[in-house]
Amino acid sequence: MNAGTIEIYRPREVSSLDDWDIGGLKLKAYGLAADGRHVDDAMVVLAQSFIRRDVIPRVAAEGDSNGLGFVIIHPGSLGISISAHWWILGSVLCQHNYRKLYSASEPMDAAQRPVIACVWELALINAEQEAWRKTMMKDKPDPSAYMAERAALEAA
Repeated sequence: MNAGTIEIYRPREVSSLDDWDIGGLKLKAYGLAADGRHVDDAMVVLAQSFIRRDVIPRVAAEGDSNGLGFVIIHPGSLGISISAHWWILGSVLCQHNYRKLYSASEPMDAAQRPVIACVWELALINAEQEAWRKTMMKDKPDPSAYMAERAALEAA
């Protein structure tokens, strides 16, 4: 174990970036910012472009989409992460990530790196699975209630 790489946990600011409808996929958008960072317009444009270009074809290829999900734009300490998630088969969460170090000219190869999420992103992912269970995994699934159910916007 390399103890030098372990960060001290400090909560990060979480914000709601409204709802997006891209290619028929309805997404709750979140910002998650490390100290001294914020989600800017260029990051939102990058995230929406990533979803159109890379995520929507994956949603179609995977099939059985419920047409609902969420995205996290995370300007972190070392770089930006965009984590797109969508639900399939009523209970399965799919994910596709974009990660780029601030110092790099190109994004990391998401297929070669087995990264799922950082501890701060996992807090939002957990809140979203709870929202899914509460609003969709019942006798009468309620997509409107799922989209209205937001992760607690206090710090993650």
